[in-house]
Amino acid sequence: MTPAERDRFEKCLALAARGATAGERDAARAAAERIAAGAGLTLAEATASLTASLGGSRPSADSEPPRQPPQSPRRPFAWAQPKEPVKPITAEELRRQKAETDAWKKRASASAELKRKRERAEQEAYAAQQRAEQAERDREWAAARARRTAP
Repeated sequence: MTPAERDRFEKCLALAARGATAGERDAARAAAERIAAGAGLTLAEATASLTASLGGSRPSADSEPPRQPPQSPRRPFAWAQPKEPVKPITAEELRRQKAETDAWKKRASASAELKRKRERAEQEAYAAQQRAEQAERDREWAAARARRTAP
């Protein structure tokens, strides 16, 4: 038997001995028999070979696996767990949350106001520059017109 087959055989024997349901244990025992037959051995021979190579520390498949359900109940799924009871929120907690929200809104509006002031200042500076440039062009135009009309 290859090491992979031996490992699979060992796992099937463990499941046959400690499976959760009778069907699961029977299926594991049948799988162990198929693995042993694939290696040209009977289930008893393969189990004896495995036990001898491991020093007798593994469960034997010769004995009938126990038919009772496992001793410890299975752990239920997370969604099957009962939900914790809802703790009612207190008036103090509501006031604290409201104060927190108000403080956040004040900080956000102050930040937005600073940004708007900076943008307005930039726009005013740009508009002043454009007015100055236009005034210069107007003076040049007026001077050129005066030269054309003067004799």
